[in-house]
Formats: sequence, structure tokens, C-alpha cells
Amino acid sequence: MHDPDLITRLLDAAKMHVPFDGWSEATLKAAASDADIDPGLVAAICPRGAVDLALAYHEAGDQAMLARLEVADLGDMRFRDRIAFAVRARLEAVEDKELVRRGVTLFSLPVYAADGARAIWQTCDRIWLALGDTSDDVNWYTKRATLSGVYGATVLYWLGDDSEDHARTWEFLDRRIEDVMQIEKFKAQARDNRLMSGLMAGPVGFLTRIRAPQGGASPGMPGRWNGPT
Repeated sequence: MHDPDLITRLLDAAKMHVPFDGWSEATLKAAASDADIDPGLVAAICPRGAVDLALAYHEAGDQAMLARLEVADLGDMRFRDRIAFAVRARLEAVEDKELVRRGVTLFSLPVYAADGARAIWQTCDRIWLALGDTSDDVNWYTKRATLSGVYGATVLYWLGDDSEDHARTWEFLDRRIEDVMQIEKFKAQARDNRLMSGLMAGPVGFLTRIRAPQGGASPGMPGRWNGPT
């Protein structure tokens, strides 16, 4: 397991270089030199180079978000407001937008797009788990997929937002969550409607066989399919 102190030192040293050189090999080398970390150790910490450094930065932001959620009093909030609070906590963990902007540029490259998608998915998974999600069926996937869309759109809006205290971003986030809530409301009404639920039972019946990730699931394909018995 990698020494977290080394990763922290490397990240701290990298932050002054990223706005100029992005999450690049030039940044990685400069950070290693500034932090006085041996190249062999850098290769062990970041075997794929700068992309691993960018992912470590994203991970640090997730951990800062989780620390804030752990001490926050969410008891009196509506659930939708808890989600908004969590997304806001994640964005407010960022000390310099340019570090995120450069990350978006990196993960928009085809070779790293899957890494970026996994990072966002993991962030949203952590949010749901922190808020007490216990779903074990297809809802496990739909919740995270929906929140990933909301989170990704909000990040892009936030990057271009120069309003005071990012007020327009939080309004945008509230609207996106409201859109999701309307979809969930429609789904609930459809389930309660005998005719609609009967019509949909056949076409979407296979979804009842989908399960959330289990201990023995393949890392690349989370979850499992319960085939016909």
C-alpha cells in the first residue's frame, strides 16, 4: 500500500504547477523535484504517471467531502436537500478551480475518459452510501447513474460560474435535482397504477434480476445478473 504522506506531499507540490502545465508528466516531474521524492517512489505511487496524480487529487477531494458529511447535521433536511448538500460539499472541497478544469481537460481525452467516468461514479457512490442508501437491486445503478449526470453537469456549470459564493451554481444544482425528483415521482405513480404496472411488467421484468455489486463481482463489471432459474 502506498504511503499517504508521500501522495500528499506530491499533490501539494503539484498544485502550483497544474495551472500552467496541467496534469502532465512535466507537472509530475516538477512536483517530485520540489517535494524531494525519489523517481522510483514516484513511479510506485503513480505507475501510470500524471493521470494517477490527477486521480489522487480527485480522491483527496472525495475524502474531504466525506469528512464534512460525517460531522454535518442532516437530520432535519429533506432528502433532496441532503443530496444537494453533499454535491456542494464536494465542490467546496476544491481550493482552486483551475485544478479541476485541467482535470476535465485530461479526462476528456479518449484514453482517459473511462478513468474520469469511474471517478465520478465513485464520488456519487460515496455520496449515496454516506446518505444511508441500502438499495440492492437495479435502483443501486439508477441512483448512481442519475446522480453522476447531475454531478457532472453541475461541475461544468460551476467551472464557468463567477457569481458571488457560486449562487447560480447552487440554483442550477437545485433545478437538476428537481428534474430528477419529478422523474422519480412519475415512476412511483406508474408503479401504483395497475394498468401501467401491468403493461410494464413484461418489458422491464428482467430488471428485477439485476443486483448491486457483491464481494465476488468482477471489478470491471459491478453487480450481477440472476439468470432464469
